[in-house]
Amino acid sequence: MADIAVLSVDVSIEIVRVDVQGTTVGAACPRCGAWSTRVHSSHLRFPADAPSAGRRVVFQLRVRQFRCRNTMYLRRTFVERLSVLTS
Repeated sequence: MADIAVLSVDVSIEIVRVDVQGTTVGAACPRCGAWSTRVHSSHLRFPADAPSAGRRVVFQLRVRQFRCRNTMYLRRTFVERLSVLTS
């Protein structure tokens, strides 16, 4: 399970937006299990919104893409899993 940090929470009459990102030092490649701390890039994900007290809730997750050190596979990058927030 990944460690996460809440970067910001914005609340208005209609919407609650929560910005979150992973904070672990590295991640294990889901294919070969090799541990990597080398970040390739990052991007935003928006899991399904959920209502709360009549407001729409938007989760904005910044996930990092790591480089796998294992040279046996063509696919050299993988995205960290934030399973604590997405299941």
